[in-house]
Amino acid sequence: MQLYKDQTLKVTNSLTGKKEVFNPVNEGHIGMYVCGPTVYSNVHLGNCRTFMSFDMIFRYFKHLGYKVRYVRNITDAGHLVDDAEEGEDKIAKKARLEQIEPMEVVQRYTVDFHNILEQFNFLPPSIEPTATGHIIEQLEIIKEILKKGFAYEVNGSVYFDVKKFNESFDYGKLSGRKLEDMIANTRELTAQSDKKSPQDFALWKKAEPQHIMRWPSPWGDGFPGWHLECTAMSTKYLGETFDIHGGGMDLKFPHHECEIAQAEASNGNSPVNYWLHANMLTMNGKKMAKSTGNNILPGEIFSGNNAILSKPFIPSVVRFFMMQAHYTSILDLSNDALLASEKGFNRLIDALDNMSGLETGVNTDFNVADWKQKCYDAMNDDFNTPILIANLFEAVKHINLIKEGKENITLSDKELLQQTMNSFVFDVLGLENKNDGHQDSDKLQGVVELLIQLRNDARGNKDFATSDKIRDQLLAMGIQLKDGKEGTTFSIS
Repeated sequence: MQLYKDQTLKVTNSLTGKKEVFNPVNEGHIGMYVCGPTVYSNVHLGNCRTFMSFDMIFRYFKHLGYKVRYVRNITDAGHLVDDAEEGEDKIAKKARLEQIEPMEVVQRYTVDFHNILEQFNFLPPSIEPTATGHIIEQLEIIKEILKKGFAYEVNGSVYFDVKKFNESFDYGKLSGRKLEDMIANTRELTAQSDKKSPQDFALWKKAEPQHIMRWPSPWGDGFPGWHLECTAMSTKYLGETFDIHGGGMDLKFPHHECEIAQAEASNGNSPVNYWLHANMLTMNGKKMAKSTGNNILPGEIFSGNNAILSKPFIPSVVRFFMMQAHYTSILDLSNDALLASEKGFNRLIDALDNMSGLETGVNTDFNVADWKQKCYDAMNDDFNTPILIANLFEAVKHINLIKEGKENITLSDKELLQQTMNSFVFDVLGLENKNDGHQDSDKLQGVVELLIQLRNDARGNKDFATSDKIRDQLLAMGIQLKDGKEGTTFSIS
């Protein structure tokens, strides 16, 4: 069904800073590109939030009946450690430290990335290209930019000439930065730098003898700049101008700004009509970072094997937690927030399971048609999942009242309500009905908590043999008890 013909969708365009009516380049078809992971480590939970936001957007477009080509890349070369023009390639550094081939690093963490996203119930993108699989396309773009006079070659490296580009175009229009201000706030180049200006960025970097990842080029052996791969892959699969480019807020500058410049310099066209950016995930009110220990991996949340949360949480609970905030808002992860989300998720799924058994009558006390449009209105307002979820819980309230015999519903309205709930909960939000699973999980938690209480009683009676036996036998089954100031918790390995 082509539902999009009856719905007016508005999106917040980072390029203009305004909420705009969405009109695709080709009616009924959408081209969407999202910057994927650099696969040198386990996927970060904050990155999962970004990818989940665009999975939700992908799902909603498909629900509306659009034919969507969704391209999400894998960065497997060219991303330097300091995200600038110096330093070591992130993947090459990991390979050197672990004394393995770079493509072993790529394979290991690409598998991890896919495994985590599968647990979160992501739909796979239409195309998932890699940077190393598109070296030829990147070289051709560099040649074209050189030909147009917007780049220069020095000692085997090729740099984008930002000042020259800015004479004809507007460098900084996405991030709202002015080149003059950037120049004024930049230190002088070191004597070792090949760049004309600190703002210039690498299209191709000369590979020093010790650099593992290298390819031949007209300028000598080297490797592509990080920004170039996305320009090459997005234009190849979506055209010189396409509908949506997405990514995290942290990529707006310089990565996405450089993408725009590369595309305009090579073909003269602004590459994207709508730029969408997802916001960051914090934890306990602070930035998530491995260096401070304020960090948790998705797998550690699912297993409970961490020192931060009181219990394991299934992927759909974490997904539901993330969908409760607008994708452009900062979201803070905490134990209390996940516990509250678990209760809300279970309440929502229980209501869905109760729907089939609702008795019908001749009258409906709940205007289902109006409620349904409110759900679409929420999603049409820049994919406002928090408002959608509030509308879903309005329906949950009425479902429970109908079940208790306090309200009535006709058969046709019941079918419409059930169809709409299923569409938004499962197809759009991407949640899974883990009711059997969470009931089993609740039973397991109850049993373990009972054993913890028996162990505490044994310890209180100084019956340490029984206490140790409970702890050791639970550990043998993969359930580890952790004694702390606030009592005993457990994790499942």
